[in-house]
Amino acid sequence: MRTEPVLLVHGFATSATRTWAEPGWIDLITEAGREVIAVDLLGHGDAPKPHDPAEYERMDQHLLDQLPATPVDAIAFSLGARLTLTLATRHPDRFSRIVVAGIGENLFGSEGGSTIADAIESSEIPENLTARHFKDLAETPGNDPQALAACMRHPFAALDEDQLARVTNPVLVVLGDQDFVGPADRLVAALPDARLVTLKKMDHFGTPKDFTFIDEALGFIDARPF
Repeated sequence: MRTEPVLLVHGFATSATRTWAEPGWIDLITEAGREVIAVDLLGHGDAPKPHDPAEYERMDQHLLDQLPATPVDAIAFSLGARLTLTLATRHPDRFSRIVVAGIGENLFGSEGGSTIADAIESSEIPENLTARHFKDLAETPGNDPQALAACMRHPFAALDEDQLARVTNPVLVVLGDQDFVGPADRLVAALPDARLVTLKKMDHFGTPKDFTFIDEALGFIDARPF
């Protein structure tokens, strides 16, 4: 039985509580006898929430600082998946197995979020449905819209095949067939040891609660509580 701690990294405009606790992830992993490290990314949840976009240049370092000295298994979604893979290209020894969801072709572009930031800061309802959803998320209780807009105004560097080739860890890539960040073929091909699971009739925002995602991810890291 595997005993590595399990790192859980949420996506943009949510938190460890909303993404991992409420759908039952934390309870399931704990019941399997594994330690859970559920982090809040900079600007989110209980983490500091700076309003200066330049502060988000240290977002990946903020995540790295919360890792233990020994390797972890990681399950990460969307923005959290991007940051986790970025860290794994630089520090593959800090990870054992990695599950990333809600990420695909978008990883290869410099992900600037000015459209989303504009939507969050606007008093009007965005016409773009994705921007509208992120605006709604940013305005949920406990969130700081100004901090989240600042987060989106700092572009996240693109990754390429040479960088991803350094991630020799086993990786499970999970993507809904209706997710706007796809496809994931290029990402899977770039990783030396990766497998893709496609969620049928699933979009980006419903992915964290998808039973297939939960089952596949926990099986991959050997943390099913049965």
